[in-house]
Amino acid sequence: MNRAADNFANRRFAIAEDAPVYAISVAAQLAGLHPQTLRQYDRLGLLSPTRVGGRNRLYSGRDIARLQEIAELSAQGLSIEGVRRVLELQAEVERLRAVLREKDQRESSTALVPWRRTK
Repeated sequence: MNRAADNFANRRFAIAEDAPVYAISVAAQLAGLHPQTLRQYDRLGLLSPTRVGGRNRLYSGRDIARLQEIAELSAQGLSIEGVRRVLELQAEVERLRAVLREKDQRESSTALVPWRRTK
């Protein structure tokens, strides 16, 4: 390899977790599912990938993690409605945790600090 190729090969590309970059075939392979299963989850509202050109679905890393979670819950015997409910409850827990974090930050930032006059 030449120097330019070495430099290119050694670069690290950071892809945001929520960036829609994976086509359905790649997302299905990464999630260990069939592309038709991904289409079904989309139709059922369990996952909503980004649409490009009105038709093509693009999945993010976060979408793939969710696909794996859906597949795991389904493999444990939960129905689609059970999976939907678990995902809703997880989202609610995360929302409430964010509210608590914000509240804690607000309370800690308004704490009184004794002031002493220096001479």
